[in-house]
Amino acid sequence: MLKKFIALLIIAAVILPGAAAMAEPSCDAKSVILMDQASGAVLYENNADEPLPPASVTKVMTMLLVMEAIDRGEIGYDTVVTASERAKSMGGSTIFLDTGEQMTVDDLLKGVAVASGNDACVALAEHLAGSVEAFVEKMNSRAAELGMANTHFVNCNGLDAEGHLSSARDIAVMSRELMRHDDIFRYTTIWMDTLRDGEFQLANTNKLIRFYDGATGLKTGSTNNALCCVSATAKRDGLHLIAVVMGSPTSKARFASARELLDYGFANFASAELGKKGKPVRTEKVAKGAVGEVELVPAENASALLPKGDISRVETEITVRPLTAPLAKGEPVGELRATLDGKEIAKCELLAASDVARKGVFSYFRGLIKRCMVLK
Repeated sequence: MLKKFIALLIIAAVILPGAAAMAEPSCDAKSVILMDQASGAVLYENNADEPLPPASVTKVMTMLLVMEAIDRGEIGYDTVVTASERAKSMGGSTIFLDTGEQMTVDDLLKGVAVASGNDACVALAEHLAGSVEAFVEKMNSRAAELGMANTHFVNCNGLDAEGHLSSARDIAVMSRELMRHDDIFRYTTIWMDTLRDGEFQLANTNKLIRFYDGATGLKTGSTNNALCCVSATAKRDGLHLIAVVMGSPTSKARFASARELLDYGFANFASAELGKKGKPVRTEKVAKGAVGEVELVPAENASALLPKGDISRVETEITVRPLTAPLAKGEPVGELRATLDGKEIAKCELLAASDVARKGVFSYFRGLIKRCMVLK
C-alpha cells in the first residue's frame, strides 16, 4: 500500500524566491513554539526543546488518553466515574469532587478542559487505568510513541513534582494529536458553563477563548515552578495553529505572547486546500468495467502551508494509471500533486471511490449489437 498522504512544507525565503520578509515575534517567556496543526510544520520557535515544568498543560495528555479510550470503545461520554478519596484530596484548581461522588466522563472532561480540575484528572485516571501511577505509565508510553523526547510525566494533572517536565515542542506535538479528535473542541471552546445541574459554575482559565478571534483551546497552566504556560490554538480560513508558551512571568504576559505568536502565523501564512478526504476531484474512465467510469477521491485531507501571496501561484496536477476493471473501492489509482514555481509542495494519493466490477460476457454482446445497429 502506498503512503496515503505526504505533505511537504516550504516556508523559508531562501527556498521560496520572492517570499516577503516576516517580522518575528517577541515573547516574554522561557520557551515558545508556533506549529501548523495540519502539517506539523514549525513556523517559529525559541528554545523549544528545553525541558521545563509544564504545569496544567500536562492535562493535554490526560485528555488525549481519555479521547483515545472513547474512540476504542473502552468508555463513553455517559460512563459514570466514582471519585476516590485521592481525587478529593487534590489541591490547586479543582471542581471539588467529594469521595464517592459520581460524575459522567462528559462532565469530568468539561471539568478538566474548562476549570483545569486536578481532582477530575485523578478520577479519570483511576477509572481508566486502575491507579494514577498506572495511568502515568500510559502517559509516558504515549509520549514516547509521539516522539516527545524531552518529556517525563510524574502525575496526570501537572502539579509541581520533581522530574515532571516537558518542552514547548513536545507540548505542541501532543496538542496536535489531541486536536485530531474533533469532539475535544466541544469542551475546550466553552467560555462559561456549569456542573451538578447548574449548582457549580465553570469559567474557562483560557481567556483567549473569549477574547481572541478563532480561538479553539487548548489548555492553560501555572504553578510556582512552571510560572505561566499555555497551549493556545486558533483557526482562521482553514489554518489551524498551535502556540505554546512556557515560563511566562505573569498570566497577562502568557496570553500576550500566545496572541503574538498566533497573529504572526495568521498574518504571514495561509493554507492552500488541494483536496478533501473522500470528496471527488475527478472522474476517470475504466476499461472493461460494468460501469464505464469511477470517481477519484483523496485518501486524506491534502493542503499546503505557504507564505501569504504565494497561494495564487500554486499549480495542481492529477496523474492516473490506466484503469481496468475490476477495481476495488479504496484502491490506489493515482496522485494529486501541487507545485510552486516548479517545486513540489504537496502530494496526495487518489483512491477509487467505488467498486467497479468487470463487464460480463452478455454486456459485451449487448455493446456489440448496439454498435452494429449504429453502423447500419
